[in-house]
Amino acid sequence: MTQEVSTVIASVEVPSQEALIALYGSFDENMQVLESECGVKIRVSDRELTVEGEDAHVQVAVAVLDKMLEMIARKEPIDKSRVRYAVSLAREGQADLISQMMGDVVLVTHRGKQIKCRTVGQKKYIDAIRKNAVVFAVGPAGTGKTYLAMAMACLAIKNKEVSRIVLTRPAVEAGEKLGFLPGDLQNKVDPYLRPLYDALYDMLGQESYARLQEKGVIEVAPMAYMRGRTLNDAFIVLDEAQNTTPEQMKMFLTRMGQGSRMVITGDVTQIDLPAGKTSGLVDATNVLAHVPGIEICQLTAKDVVRHELVQAIIQAYEKRDKKREREQRR
Repeated sequence: MTQEVSTVIASVEVPSQEALIALYGSFDENMQVLESECGVKIRVSDRELTVEGEDAHVQVAVAVLDKMLEMIARKEPIDKSRVRYAVSLAREGQADLISQMMGDVVLVTHRGKQIKCRTVGQKKYIDAIRKNAVVFAVGPAGTGKTYLAMAMACLAIKNKEVSRIVLTRPAVEAGEKLGFLPGDLQNKVDPYLRPLYDALYDMLGQESYARLQEKGVIEVAPMAYMRGRTLNDAFIVLDEAQNTTPEQMKMFLTRMGQGSRMVITGDVTQIDLPAGKTSGLVDATNVLAHVPGIEICQLTAKDVVRHELVQAIIQAYEKRDKKREREQRR
């Protein structure tokens, strides 16, 4: 004999018609995701929502609706991925973390756009940069590792916490050969540094960037240019650090001078080093895990803020890789 599941009904008032439109999203997609993820039915009458379902499911849905309305009041964008993420936090009893993230503006760009953390992992990452001299951010593509590091670097310059920004990447070939690219050495390595330029243009504007680069306040260079230098009073970002060797990583970390801070970012699932070569990022996170003043942030597929399919793609590859590992252990 099956036991009948009792349902409850809760109501949520929406302050305006505009807020209701933003809440539902294009073709009602936000509400459809919320209903599907929580297993509830949501109906609207005038500006009042009624949520029907099992008690625990309704509580989660109401908590998410409350936070989504807070986001709308702050003019935060709502989309399907944010609804899903809010549901996952509410299920864990952490819905209040959404409010904390919304109120934490990392940087305002030259166009007035506010850069904020969009996941708990990103918030922990930003807090780590604020508190530590050296931070490693390890995680998949789309988690904002590089972009948020650049935002903190620009903020440090604006607040006169450092006198310059140094941005670097290892120029490691990922299937294509450097020699096929036209021009001199700088022309050949520029494509590797393009994501760094793009982030700076977005935050500072091309004119401000060009002016600061001309004054030597911003330096964007391949990692090979770091050898033999001491970088004082600088915010230093090493991107794509999974493509360094342990020797290169040690060389880079020991460039750090007085008054400097370092952020090292990378994705250990996308190592382009020759087969058999150990990644300097993997090595460093093991060696330096317990050194005071150094924090290692692990971002996951949950922290992906690109198109929602990116998260699904990463999870599919992770599932495949775990299956391979199990088969190899047999």
